[in-house]
Order: sequence, then structure tokens, then C-alpha cells
Amino acid sequence: MEDKTENNQKTDNNQENQNKHQNNQKNNQKNEKDNDGAVVIFSGGQDSTTCLFWAEKIYGKENVLPVSFDYGQKHKKELEAAENITKRYGFSQMILPLEFLKSIAVCALTEENIEVDKEIPKGEDYPNTFVPGRNLFFLSIAGVIARNNGRHNIITGVSESDFSGYPDCREEFIKSAEKTISLAMDYEIKIHTPLMHKTKAETWKMAEELGIIDLIAEETVTCYNGIAGSGCGECPACTLRQKGLEEYKNGKY
Repeated sequence: MEDKTENNQKTDNNQENQNKHQNNQKNNQKNEKDNDGAVVIFSGGQDSTTCLFWAEKIYGKENVLPVSFDYGQKHKKELEAAENITKRYGFSQMILPLEFLKSIAVCALTEENIEVDKEIPKGEDYPNTFVPGRNLFFLSIAGVIARNNGRHNIITGVSESDFSGYPDCREEFIKSAEKTISLAMDYEIKIHTPLMHKTKAETWKMAEELGIIDLIAEETVTCYNGIAGSGCGECPACTLRQKGLEEYKNGKY
């Protein structure tokens, strides 16, 4: 009777050890995926630049691939800023043409004859700077690049705190896109959104912690009119950025 009990205990112990080993393997695989590098959607603006250096801190520069898109935006200054930043700080950047988007998603960011809204439209309308489908295209292409480079992580600087409330900047969309892209390629993709619930003041604070606040203040292009640094001071992107900077300086974050 004692022998049977001992054998049962040994069997239970063996099974428990097997389960632990399997769980450890799963955790190791998960950790490998978490740490295998990332594709960063990089525009040269405040948010994506902050995310680029956030990714560098986590994954290491050699494991971070910034990807920028030329989608026919009328101001090329942001692409120039993106290229200058990646070159100066030693990142290996990809710039991909996506100009067909201009012909199907008419808005103030792509059309010379459409002026940028200076105020948020009332009701259910989105600002005329909204580019329908843009983030969906960006994330899908970033997913393909990640898969082809053996990476499982995508970083994007979208935020629900921005004035616009763009539907493709919401957490609900990001979760859906993450699942869809993973299913479409039968390859696990994780989309990271470090700024999703941060205010602009908190984003400035994050830049300070990353040691890039001067870079953000002087060289990034957030302005819808394509002016670097503090920008035109009038468009919604500039007023949001300036308001966030003032709140950051006053410790309101």
C-alpha cells in the first residue's frame, strides 16, 4: 500500500515537473517574442519620435526598425525630419511609397486647395485632417515587415488623448488590428501604444526622461502646415502641442 502511494506521488511529481517545464518553455517563447525587436511607425513628429526612443530603450537600437510612409502628404518636412533624425542617431530607416492613399482619401493633409481646420468641428464630424484608412494601412504594412524580419512587435504613437478623436487612434481599433494582422499572417503580432492614455504634458515628460526633450522641441514636425519645432502656432496640432508643453513646464502631468 505504501509502495502504491509512493508511486502515485512520484507520478504526480513527474507530471507537475512536466507542466512546469512546459509553462517555462511557453514563458521563454513569449519573452523571446517580447524582446526580438520592433518595427516603429515613424513620421518625424513629436509622438512617433518619442516612441522611437522608447523602443530603443527597450529593444536596443540595432533591433529597432523605423518605417516611414510617403502617402502624398503635401508637406514633406515631416519626412525630411524623420530621415534626419534616423540618420543622426544611427537608426536604419525604411521609407515606403503609399501615394495611392492621396487619391482615395481626400483631406487637408494631402490636398493643396484644402485649408486645415483651425477648430474642432462640432457634432460627429472629424477634422478635415483625418486621413481615412491611414493607420490601418500603416499597421498592416508594418506587420508584413515585422514578419519578414522575424519580429513580433509594432510600435505606434497613437493616442486617445489627442483633440481629434480619430477612430483609428482608439484602443478599440488597435486591439482589433492586432488580432486581425496576426490572423491574416498566422504570425503573432503585438501592437504597443506607449502614448495611448497619456496627455501631451505626459508625453513631454516622457521625452525628458528619455533625454530627447531638445530634439522634440526643436526638430520634430507636428505642425499640419509643415513647420518644424513649435510650428505655426495656429493649427490644432500646434495648439495641442504648445498647451501640453506649458502644462509640462508647470508640473501639470
